[in-house]
Amino acid sequence: MTLGDQPPAPAEFRRAVESMKATEVRPEIELEDLPAPQRLAPFSAAIGASVYRDDEELAVGRLILLYDPDGQRGWEGPFRLVAYVRADMEPEITSDPLLGPVAWSWLTEALETHEAGYSAAGGTVTRAVSEGFGNKAEDPVTTELELRASWSPAEEDLSGHVAAWCDLMCVAAGIPPLPPDVAALPRRHEDPESYRT
Repeated sequence: MTLGDQPPAPAEFRRAVESMKATEVRPEIELEDLPAPQRLAPFSAAIGASVYRDDEELAVGRLILLYDPDGQRGWEGPFRLVAYVRADMEPEITSDPLLGPVAWSWLTEALETHEAGYSAAGGTVTRAVSEGFGNKAEDPVTTELELRASWSPAEEDLSGHVAAWCDLMCVAAGIPPLPPDVAALPRRHEDPESYRT
């Protein structure tokens, strides 16, 4: 988070950022702070995540927190979350015409599972096929799913929203969500200076 010459961040925004960092995530996920976009709102913060299985990266994502004390058109409050998820998928899955509605339901169901109240949600689901040519002709054809979404959280505690976004990434990567009464085991080598778990 870079605030530059801006006035000090309001306490409400600082508490929301801390709640993002306090979220416990599954051992397949690594979180990191990212630079936040500066022109979308007076205050912003961002985190990135990667989902791994056996050291193979299966999905990546970003979650951006925007804060404008006066709100903005379509926000329904001073906060807005903007999420991005990209995951490799099998070609037969990306060709399924129901993939868009199903992928969107992964997000809304994850928010409901984590009791993360929200409003004014919107987004897109994109399927991409990449095929190499020329000196990249030998590269394998890849298919990906991209989900971009934004919504207004109902409260400043964003831990449930971060957990829902992490669940979304895991499901997109083909890793089923944990049942609500099952806790994730921590990583063996935790970095005490990091909020990654």
